[in-house]
Amino acid sequence: MISRLLFFIPTKLLLAFFFLSSVSASAQSNWRQIVSVEDVCQAYPEKMREMLNQFDLQYPGLEKVKAGAEEDKLVAACKALLQYYKNGNNADHLRRDPPEETTATVAEADTTLKDVFIVQNVRGKVPVGDDGHRDWYYKGPNNDREWAWLSNRHSQINQVLTAYFETGNPKYAQYIDLFLRDFIIKSMPYPEVKSRTSVWRGLEVSFRSKVWSRIFYGLLNSRYLTPATQLLMLSSLPDHAHYNRNFHGDNNWLTMEISALATVATNFPEYKQSEAWLAYSIDAMMESMKDQVYPDGVQTELTSHYHNVSLRNFELFKEICDRAEKPLPDFYNETLESMYGYIAHAIRPDGFRILNNDGDRGSDRPLVLAGAETYNQPEWKYIATNGNIGTKPKDGPSYFYPWAGHLISRSGYDSSAHWSFFDIGPWGSGHQHNDKLHLSVAAFGHDFLVDAGRFAYTGEVAQKFRPYARSSAGHNVVLIDGRGQANGPTHAQEPVADDHYQITDNFDYASGSFSEFNDTKGEAIHQRAVMYIRGEFWIVVDRISTDRPREIATLWHWHPDSEVNSQKQQVVAQRQSGYLTIMPIGDHSFSIDMVMGQEQPELQGWYSPEYNLYEPNIATIYRTQLQESSTMAWILFPSINNNPKVKATIVSQDAQQIVLDVNSEKGSWQLTVPYDNSNQARLHIN
Repeated sequence: MISRLLFFIPTKLLLAFFFLSSVSASAQSNWRQIVSVEDVCQAYPEKMREMLNQFDLQYPGLEKVKAGAEEDKLVAACKALLQYYKNGNNADHLRRDPPEETTATVAEADTTLKDVFIVQNVRGKVPVGDDGHRDWYYKGPNNDREWAWLSNRHSQINQVLTAYFETGNPKYAQYIDLFLRDFIIKSMPYPEVKSRTSVWRGLEVSFRSKVWSRIFYGLLNSRYLTPATQLLMLSSLPDHAHYNRNFHGDNNWLTMEISALATVATNFPEYKQSEAWLAYSIDAMMESMKDQVYPDGVQTELTSHYHNVSLRNFELFKEICDRAEKPLPDFYNETLESMYGYIAHAIRPDGFRILNNDGDRGSDRPLVLAGAETYNQPEWKYIATNGNIGTKPKDGPSYFYPWAGHLISRSGYDSSAHWSFFDIGPWGSGHQHNDKLHLSVAAFGHDFLVDAGRFAYTGEVAQKFRPYARSSAGHNVVLIDGRGQANGPTHAQEPVADDHYQITDNFDYASGSFSEFNDTKGEAIHQRAVMYIRGEFWIVVDRISTDRPREIATLWHWHPDSEVNSQKQQVVAQRQSGYLTIMPIGDHSFSIDMVMGQEQPELQGWYSPEYNLYEPNIATIYRTQLQESSTMAWILFPSINNNPKVKATIVSQDAQQIVLDVNSEKGSWQLTVPYDNSNQARLHIN
């Protein structure tokens, strides 16, 4: 077929085709020798002309560039362009003086210099092809396309850049130069279409735009970033901006991609489209903030991890606009502050964030402290530092976010405080798990009851664990007839009504329900109410409404470091400085399974605190048969000593509420726990 097509191509065009092909092939094979302005103009003359055409040559300071371009003196125009940048003062915040040269090294950066990249806790060596280029589509040792995507964000050379300025060792700057020249030449031509390839996907494009800006200006006066590489960067950045302008996504993707578009627009105002890019960025980011942040300050994906991703990019965008003297409306700053308020109020006593949906259990302490400084919030400092600095909050210590449906309960702000997270909100706009009514619990500085985590998105780990991570089976919820929850509504249309939550000095209460279970016939509704008695214990009440007999499995997943033992119907878990006891209340008879690291017949008992990290943990499964609608109640009792003397009994129950007596060595309590009406919640302390 190719020979037939070539037969009809005119001889002159055919010769030109083979000439250009040979030039391209020659440039590809000798890309390491392309270092000077003359080299890159000879190897890629059309790319350099296209680059010059991207600039507004009427821009002050580009007069010599314009003259060279008009006379088609390509080398002269490109040299004048680089001289303009060296003499200019745009992006002054990124410009740096070259460090004093030394032979000092940084071990982590030296690993990167061997083309060994560590991506989401997985180490892989990128292979090099016959043409001398790295394989930018390499998926890592686990054949994970996520590994390929993230390695193309170029965060690894951002770390090498840091090492260069820390040590002054030329090898780090030289590696960056070769790395970028390799990538840009190999990635040509820019396809100008929306893509999910390793090289041209929106998130990777956005990250590179930000990293390259720091490298271009940071190494502008270094003799180790060659003129050819500088020009190739200037030729590729408009392609990156075009992609983020025309093919960006929504939700947290939009915040990353649009902040990158604004980064290029403001750091390189000489491009023809920069003003239009910035105007579009402002409009898009304003609308996105309105769409993806609830009035209570929680990002609509309802994943603490991606809440922070959006927050950081919203904040980056504000910094960009501030430098460009483009003021943003008051609501933008107010929303940023409310987003910080959420993570400050949700933070665990150990400084780590909620682990929910597709997230990692990372530390939020530095982020909260930075926000507290920016917005003059000494109360956030107090929460994040366990009262070591700042001012004790006038509200709290528990908080409810009505649009997100998140109840964060605490006994106080000290490092050993009780902490729990109860979710009665919508499914979320992205990165969702089927885990409505899940409860996580920590005490004495340690996690006890945990979410399974996210494991991985693609590759071998994801193939095995992704369905489990997203399923109800990986969470502290109820399975009905062995079935988990179906997908729920993605967004809240209104906040949770007041009659579903209550926070008082002595207790917290919240309740929610779920009725869509996969492949389940008839009526099956799970209502869960959680009542936390401050400083003492949690009561969990599960009301199952059904029109036929059901098998119910109530799941409790323990942190892997917990030593878990069952004692008759109760289960006790120990972490270094304390215990948590789970005990059913009432006369239901349960069979108890303790499952750890199970693979067959189905996955159960696995925990992932970070992407690509996972280990077995114990899942305690309470099973019982219900013949009709019924109520199950549980006490979760934290204690310093094993085998606490606690007794809980049912005083009365009906279709609306349950009344319980709880007695321990510390005191006696009577609780009225409604299934769905917080106004009826009562606590009497004897």
